[in-house]
Amino acid sequence: MTELLKISLPDGSVREMEEGSTPADVAAAIGPGLAKAAIAARVDGELRDINRPFEGDAELALVTARDEDDALELARHDFAHVLAEAVQSLFPGTQITFGPATDDGFYYDVKAPDTRDPFSIDDLPAIEEEMRRIIKADKPLTREVWSRQQLIEKWEADGESFKAEWARELPEGEELTVYRSGEDWLDMCRGPHLASTGKLDPDAFKLTRVAGAYWRGDQNNPQLTRIYGTGWLNKKQLNAHLTRLEEAAKRDHRKLGREMDLFHLAEEAHGSVFWHPNGYMIWRELEAYMRRKMDASGYQEIKTPQLMDVRQWEQSGHWGKYAENMFAVPDMVPEVDELGDGPAAPSVAPDADWMAIKPMNCPAHVLVFKQGITSYRDLPIRLGEMGCCHRNEPHGALHGLMRVRQFTQDDAHIFCTEAQVVEEVRAFCKLADSVYRDFGFSYHVKLALRPEKRFGSESDWDKAEQELRDAVAEAGMANEEYGWEELPGEGAFYAPKLEWHLTDAIGRTWQVGTIQGDRVLPDRLDATYIGEDGDKHRPVMLHRAIFGSYERFIGILIEHFAGRLPVWLAPTQAVVATIISDADGYANEVTAKLKAAGIRVESDLRNEKINYKVREHSVAKIPHLLVVGMREAEEGTVAVRTLGQQHQKVMPLDEAIAMLKAEATPPDLRD
Repeated sequence: MTELLKISLPDGSVREMEEGSTPADVAAAIGPGLAKAAIAARVDGELRDINRPFEGDAELALVTARDEDDALELARHDFAHVLAEAVQSLFPGTQITFGPATDDGFYYDVKAPDTRDPFSIDDLPAIEEEMRRIIKADKPLTREVWSRQQLIEKWEADGESFKAEWARELPEGEELTVYRSGEDWLDMCRGPHLASTGKLDPDAFKLTRVAGAYWRGDQNNPQLTRIYGTGWLNKKQLNAHLTRLEEAAKRDHRKLGREMDLFHLAEEAHGSVFWHPNGYMIWRELEAYMRRKMDASGYQEIKTPQLMDVRQWEQSGHWGKYAENMFAVPDMVPEVDELGDGPAAPSVAPDADWMAIKPMNCPAHVLVFKQGITSYRDLPIRLGEMGCCHRNEPHGALHGLMRVRQFTQDDAHIFCTEAQVVEEVRAFCKLADSVYRDFGFSYHVKLALRPEKRFGSESDWDKAEQELRDAVAEAGMANEEYGWEELPGEGAFYAPKLEWHLTDAIGRTWQVGTIQGDRVLPDRLDATYIGEDGDKHRPVMLHRAIFGSYERFIGILIEHFAGRLPVWLAPTQAVVATIISDADGYANEVTAKLKAAGIRVESDLRNEKINYKVREHSVAKIPHLLVVGMREAEEGTVAVRTLGQQHQKVMPLDEAIAMLKAEATPPDLRD
């Protein structure tokens, strides 16, 4: 008699199924509706194909389109495979490599046949049509287990040199799988996949762009073409995403930065920002705001060196974990030619000492803390720095203000006793909340837990993680309203961390603020305080930031507000524009009174039509345009045109000044 498998379902019930049964069989046994809706399964927590047989008794949760995260991951993975199949169908001789799902779609890296140029955006329409043909053909996607040697022979026979290279490196004893699409195409893949290509919506994807990519990310290897696409469960989701992309393009901080004359980037300083007067005014306002917040919260501001001896970074552990992202320079004077016109090609002596430009501020803050003898009565000590840092990011990863090499953090480190940790973190949660609300952001709080490779004992990690949990709970944020979530394996190598993920005006999320509970660095750098018992003790070191970096936070603000910054942040808060030159005298009077009231104002007395001036200042995102003519001069009024509004409002000059003063007051200084 055949032994039956016991399949436990989420509702607590148990189904007995014959050996060889699949999750699809269980769905069919429950009912035809579920059989149709089920697209995959979680078997003992692992996401699997709906038609993959059980290997024994198991816990089963059937996956439907309502399980959107899983469903999207499956669909995007399948779209990537269909993309590769379509390219090889249209262009025989194309070599395929790998193609994963991404946060909003998929891509696949391919090598065009030698008989043609690399694929371009002009090829995408034909590839899309072929993908739709494959989807509509409803080809079964079936899983097969192959040996390593079978894979090598298959790829070599097909001329797939990249796949063959990868197969040769696979471990002999590991279960290796391929997936067939119908009978005529297959790919090496761990899976899982949907049951067939027809489970995809042919109108729910779009190929978006192409880019160059190197095989295995190494620029010494052959160059491939990466074809990107976005994929969704249905056309409605796709259209909503394309609308978001269109809106995001309008809000691109690089585009708006040019239009508003805020900053520029140049090859002379890869990854560093040239701030123009307008952009640096935003910076100054943010910096002044953050200083007021930190002063009110008991922080002491310091300034630490850019260059520190590499031995300090070795002791802290950063050199071993982070050296490839650091800029190091030899501690030597380069030789110059005889005429003194410039440096000769320098050579570094084997015994030269090395300095590193700081990629973070924390080791320097420990050195400040260690000056003198600190008593437990002095704790907590909160040291803050608007600290400029440098990180050696790859050129290809740089992106406007969002990913740079030189950046300035609103950084601070709190040195405290173990008994003070929860209260200090709770207070920081409230401080961060007040800042984000001042800018109109909603946010989620997440706890990133210990990574696989880390410093410190398990007991210290247990304690540090629990302290952060307790602090968030005491702040009233460990709940659904604040999107509370724990993220296994995503902590720093020295500490768990709380993360603040902001949601912007078009629904994108940005991870900005963080606080980390660190017992490793104080130990490695020998930081101590004198306890009540007269002995030396290690402080706990809390690393924290709210903006993250000024560069990135400004980029986020520009895109969040689509350039229409709050008046208190706007570089120019108002422009006084004349209709006719006879009103120039009154315009100068209005401008002078606004300046006296502390408003950042300019006058526009050019001999241009007022509609031209309105358009120009709208593009520059000036919050208020105060239009004056002879009537306004005679009546002592101004016609206020507010950015984004259709109609102007005529008001007495004193009333307009009062309105602008109120809007120009930073939120933390308002009554």
